[in-house]
Amino acid sequence: MPTPLEQKIVQALRHYIAQHGQAPTLEALGKRVGIHSKGTVHRYINSLIDQGLLTRDPHKGWRSIGLANSDAEDALNLPLLGRIAAGKPIEAIPDHHQLDLAALFEGEGRYALKVQGDSMIDAGILNDDWVVILSTTQAEQGEIVVALIDNEEATLKRLGANNREEVTLIPENSTLRPICYAAERVQIQGVLIGQIRHYPR
Repeated sequence: MPTPLEQKIVQALRHYIAQHGQAPTLEALGKRVGIHSKGTVHRYINSLIDQGLLTRDPHKGWRSIGLANSDAEDALNLPLLGRIAAGKPIEAIPDHHQLDLAALFEGEGRYALKVQGDSMIDAGILNDDWVVILSTTQAEQGEIVVALIDNEEATLKRLGANNREEVTLIPENSTLRPICYAAERVQIQGVLIGQIRHYPR
C-alpha cells in the first residue's frame, strides 16, 4: 500500500507524463512533491516499482519511468498533436499532450487538432474548435482532410477534384476560393471524423 507521499509522487508523474509524453527528471519530480534530495526521490521511485505501481526500462534513464496501468489510461485519451490551420497554412508540430475523448472517438489511428482560422466556418468548423482526425493517406473527393503542403505546412480543407497532376483544396468560406496544387506538393495525412466545441464560462 503506497504512503500518502508515494501516492503524491504517482499523481505528479501521471500529470507530467500526460502533459509532456515522458517522465520528468528526478530533480523536477522532487520539486513537484516537495523533496529536495535526488537520492530520496530515487528511493521512493524504486519502492513504487517494487509495489508494481511504476515501471522503468533498466536500459534507459530515469525519464523512462511510466505508470504500470498507463495502457489502460492511455486508451482513454487521444494524442493532441498540435494546431491546424483553417486559413493560411501553418506548420503542424506534434506535441505530447492528451485530449480525453475516448467515450466518443476511441480507436487506433485517431488524433486531435485545434483549429486556427475561419476558412472552414461554412462547414460549421470554427476557430478554436477541436477536430478529431483518422490518420490515413487516402481520402475521397468531398471529404474534409488534413493536407500537408510541400512537406512543411498542414491545413484543414475539403478535398476537391484531383488527378495525377493536380489536387484541389476547397475552403468552406464563401469569401475564399479553392486552391489547386501540383499533386506532388500535397500529401493527405488524415480525414475528419469528429469535432468538439468548448464554450468556456
